[in-house]
Amino acid sequence: MNVGEALARALRRHGVTEAFGQSLPSAFFLAAADRGIRQISYRTENAGGAMADGYARASNRVTVVGAQNGPAATLLVPPFAEALKASVPVVGFVQDVAGSGRDRNAFQELDHFELFRGCVKWIRQLTDPARVDDYVDMAITAATSGRPGPAVLLLPKDVLVAEVPPGSSRRSAVLGHFPLDRTRPDAAAVRKAAGLLAAARSPLVVAGGGIHISDASQALSELQQAACLPVATTTMGKGSVSELHPLSVGVIGSFMGPTSPGGHLRGLVRSADVVLLAGTRTNENGTDAWRLLPEDATYISIDIDGSEVNRNYDAVRLTGDARLALEDLREELGGRDLTRRLASAGALTATIASGRERYAADARALLTSERSPLRPERVMAELDRLLPDNAITVADASYSTIWMASHLRARRAGQRFISPRGLAGLGWGLPLALGAKAARPDAPVVCIAGDGGFGHVWAELETAVRERLAITIIVLNNSILGFQKHAELYNFGAHTSAIGFQPVDHAAIARAVGAAGLRIEDAADIGPALEKALASESVTLLDVMTDPDAYPPITAWADSEDVLLQREGR
Repeated sequence: MNVGEALARALRRHGVTEAFGQSLPSAFFLAAADRGIRQISYRTENAGGAMADGYARASNRVTVVGAQNGPAATLLVPPFAEALKASVPVVGFVQDVAGSGRDRNAFQELDHFELFRGCVKWIRQLTDPARVDDYVDMAITAATSGRPGPAVLLLPKDVLVAEVPPGSSRRSAVLGHFPLDRTRPDAAAVRKAAGLLAAARSPLVVAGGGIHISDASQALSELQQAACLPVATTTMGKGSVSELHPLSVGVIGSFMGPTSPGGHLRGLVRSADVVLLAGTRTNENGTDAWRLLPEDATYISIDIDGSEVNRNYDAVRLTGDARLALEDLREELGGRDLTRRLASAGALTATIASGRERYAADARALLTSERSPLRPERVMAELDRLLPDNAITVADASYSTIWMASHLRARRAGQRFISPRGLAGLGWGLPLALGAKAARPDAPVVCIAGDGGFGHVWAELETAVRERLAITIIVLNNSILGFQKHAELYNFGAHTSAIGFQPVDHAAIARAVGAAGLRIEDAADIGPALEKALASESVTLLDVMTDPDAYPPITAWADSEDVLLQREGR
């Protein structure tokens, strides 16, 4: 047995059934196929890294992405940086030059330690063929324990084909799931937090992506119901609870403008006297640049990473696994006097219902618009009507994420809405969706992308067809970089020359690689096209011609329509 074969054997022990990569490290991928590990080959490494990320988010299982040394390895930096910030465990197997060529300017030699140091949790080089299992277990443990994130194992090509000494395999642990270790928060801190919530006049829960990482949606929903707690989510936390529940506030943060579901619930958020932060980094977008959450509230923070607990808000520290922390809180609250909480139920649900009704009135014209080019809100309304609750919806960065978060509803706790919010780089929507489909082949997967972001990765359409990853892709085609144009107009009164594109027929590109492609220009065609795409067993792309003047409900741009048009000279 050589090292490549031993690597494949170790991954199978950890339950790994898919690995993303082109040819290299060849010794590993050839052996992986023999071990029943499916190789999903990408067109570019940056997309391959994002596919592995999407796979992990959709399955709560670790997977592997492989790459060659040098230029291929450099393309893994962006997806690893996203995974690090978004707390997603991905393991990279990166081939390195042979030991005999090290530090001699061997072909594509690069210092991979320095390359990856700022974007992964752990990086090592395997040099001893007898220690394959040791290093695979270390990599997976680093990726899945504590706050999850990416890990890289460097594999010199001479080591990959070296013989593994007999008797070297002595490990039996299965580590490929996450969270790997669930740790409870301090019991005294739980008691203090429960007391604050029970006595609160106007408490609020803000749930982030850590709820999904911890598989804590059910625990959060039970706490919401038992203690009559309104729950808001960040974009990454969307789907932590059902957004149809009368105590669900929806997504909050930097897009709570008048035509957003949360636009009329800003007062509820601002009036909170006790705020429970559950698995959220309290980052800029999730807090509307740290202006949304009340300054005088008392904070409680649940996070597996103690360094995040007091980063932006002084808080009662519930450092530990989110699911266990929420279960402990519910149990502790079960022994408390919740009279005050239960008495507030009627007024609280009425406030939330009123906010939803006002949103429906404000947004009705957009959600039902027959205009052409099409309004993205109308496209989202049709998709929301048709999406089953087992669907996984993935959005690219920028406006696509905001359209998804604002106008699609989570119909059950645990429903997944995935977007690249770690660093929010354009182009990640399609590969994230392909990874999610590889992880959950029985679930409908829909990708929403603008034409700007889709242009980064449209070669992966061929990947989708070749690998039989039957997803539905909605390209919101307005021939501009919308967010960039509108931000420049709003902030500078002018925009750069980089925001406009030549007209592109994305449906024709889809057909050219064997996918179904349809151009949508009439509002009446959206619903039927979506119905057919969602029922199809083939990759389908809908090229939807959308209004270049449409912008999402970004809070800071509440007066945007007049301002933007005026500043563009119209």
